[in-house]
Amino acid sequence: MAKKRTVYVCQNCGAESAKWIGRCPSCGQWNTYKEAVVAPDQSSGSEGFTGDAGSISPLSEISLEQDQRFSTHYPEVDRVLGGGMVPGSLILVGGEPGIGKSTLALQIALRSADIKTLYVSGEESLRQLKLRSDRLKDGNNEVYLLNETGLEQVIDQATSFHPDLVIVDSIQTLFSENFESAPGSVSQVRQAATRLLYFAKSRSIPVMIIGHINKEGNIAGPKVLEHIVDVVLQFEGDNHYIYRVLRSLKNRFGSTNELGIFEMRQSGLQEVTNPSQLLVNQHQDELSGVAIASTLDGIRPFLVEIQALVSPSSYGTPQRTTTGFDIRRLSMLLAVVEKRINLHLYNKDVFLNLAGGIRVTDPAIDLAIIAAVLSSNMDAPLGNKRCFAGEVGLSGEIRAVNQIEKRVLEADKLGYREIFLSGYNQIERSPGQIRLRFVNTVRDLFTQLFKS
Repeated sequence: MAKKRTVYVCQNCGAESAKWIGRCPSCGQWNTYKEAVVAPDQSSGSEGFTGDAGSISPLSEISLEQDQRFSTHYPEVDRVLGGGMVPGSLILVGGEPGIGKSTLALQIALRSADIKTLYVSGEESLRQLKLRSDRLKDGNNEVYLLNETGLEQVIDQATSFHPDLVIVDSIQTLFSENFESAPGSVSQVRQAATRLLYFAKSRSIPVMIIGHINKEGNIAGPKVLEHIVDVVLQFEGDNHYIYRVLRSLKNRFGSTNELGIFEMRQSGLQEVTNPSQLLVNQHQDELSGVAIASTLDGIRPFLVEIQALVSPSSYGTPQRTTTGFDIRRLSMLLAVVEKRINLHLYNKDVFLNLAGGIRVTDPAIDLAIIAAVLSSNMDAPLGNKRCFAGEVGLSGEIRAVNQIEKRVLEADKLGYREIFLSGYNQIERSPGQIRLRFVNTVRDLFTQLFKS
């Protein structure tokens, strides 16, 4: 029998210490060390990933024929994954409670009718899963359910069952008998992730695990969890909106600049193939404080509506409020407007909202934000057939943005007549029918919008 030992484990980062200490030297957090009794696991990975870990192979002789991706039958998910699931990959999906992680995983299992899927649930009963599958209306008889939280039992059942895909909901509910700590602790999550990694690699079976997040928005458990897995997907959204965004934070088999948009309906998650038409309100009236930005996430262009409201401040300190945008960057853009255009906003409240409840980090929407702020401050509509794409620097210059042709074509496809771009963009003529208008500084933008 393996000899047990007692260690102290940081519940934030997973660092171990032989004695209790108040402040973790690795992550700097206070009072995070908890006592844990552990025993060496003699069966975790001693055989290696594929059974031939001791052999040396030249790179030219390694075959990729057995690593062909297979589709999840969700084009949005396939694009975020880089073309589909890779056999033997370990995929982590994180998100807030109630955002739809379990629904997404179950719909992937139900749509994959050509493979045999094992769905391991530690949070819901089999009856609850059956009720949810009936509501989703995606029939697949090759989905098999297992209600188990013991890590060793899950590995044994999956080994004898020989599935094509394993889904674990969630990793925080699994516990190993070799550790006396509670499920969800650092040692339990780390052991569960390691054992599932060895299972996936040794049998070339993709494993999708669902993880919880903490109050800071990070995936709960040790940081080593994100290092162990091959792919980390973040499922974002707002419970007050119907749209959900699937982002790739880490991907060993593809790009991390991809994004998938879904719409939560009564029958489950539905893909949004053309997000521009949903994120831009098709109102006929020209309203002040509204500007359309042509943004890009990964290789996917789409338009988003920027809404700004500038009003006199009723208090001593003006308010700066944003939804879907970094408030510090908004403060920087307002400072550029005050300095370069000599427009005083220090005594006015500024509210900024990105329609649809999504969050955009593309700096190319800077130009649209400044245009919306100027329009609201002057109470002058910009027109509903104009859009903007450009990054704003501290000196007031409009910087060029990448993949400008895709942005212009997306705006042209939706019927916009003008697009304001940086004069430094290397594009001579429009790839469509839309008119190109070039600006070099924020003062040029102000002149062309309101003094032309």
